[in-house]
Amino acid sequence: MKFILTVNPHGGTKKGPQLLKKVKPIFDAAGAELFIIETTFAGHAQELANQLDLSAYDGFIGIGGDGTLHEITNGMLSRHDGNKIPIGIIPGGSGNSYMHDLNLTDPLKAAKAIIQGTTRSLDTAKVDVNHIVKYANNMIGWGLVTDVGNKAEHFRWLGTNRYTILSVVEVFRHKSRYATLIMDDKTIEDEFTFIIACNSIHVGKGMKMAPRAKLDDGLIDLIVIRSGVRRTRLLQVLPKLFDGSHINEPEVEYYQTSKFSLIPETDEILNIDGEMLGSTPIKVEMIPNAFEMFVS
Repeated sequence: MKFILTVNPHGGTKKGPQLLKKVKPIFDAAGAELFIIETTFAGHAQELANQLDLSAYDGFIGIGGDGTLHEITNGMLSRHDGNKIPIGIIPGGSGNSYMHDLNLTDPLKAAKAIIQGTTRSLDTAKVDVNHIVKYANNMIGWGLVTDVGNKAEHFRWLGTNRYTILSVVEVFRHKSRYATLIMDDKTIEDEFTFIIACNSIHVGKGMKMAPRAKLDDGLIDLIVIRSGVRRTRLLQVLPKLFDGSHINEPEVEYYQTSKFSLIPETDEILNIDGEMLGSTPIKVEMIPNAFEMFVS
């Protein structure tokens, strides 16, 4: 067995090298060969997944979180030769929401799953942002969720609670946006507080944003909150995101679709897999069985 393994010595929680020390004995014991590459800049793992000759390897492993998976899939799915090998993630990010869905948040368990070699075909969302294609595995957010993510970058000193604190701040700002949302069989033109499209159940740090989502059903789950909801109601609904019970609230609309377009009146930045990327308008289409991933 031969694997490419990327590790970021300076990433998010800076625990990449420590995790490598922890999991390397598992690979050594199985006689697996690791081609270890330290990433040195944002987008490096994406470049490697896009440019390296993959033919001699059994898998591409990244130590990191949702951002690392985002980079590897974006690199691999945009290769000119169309070559793909199974992807493995050793969770070392701040959220690891995708690995939550696969029940592989423990790094040692994730390493053992890679050695075991069981893979699963998973979907991805192809996002057309002004004729540039991005792939999203986790989520695409617009509106309040983007405002929170944007601010969170400047408030890292608040720690992981920053998302909760800033969500409350944004609720009080309560900005509404006019947009047209077009799904498979439905069009909504209205003012929105936010729209978030999820391929995975979990987003952020363990929030069950889309409790009906499946990683391989060919569908993306849209959670829609229109404007006009009172601030007090929004504050009551927000905590329910952690257990998924928010979808029972009358203000929350939940749709499942294979493709959608979002055309706001004013173009704004998006939150794609936790990164602030691109800008509206967007066209999103699910790609079933887009890549293989090691699972337990």
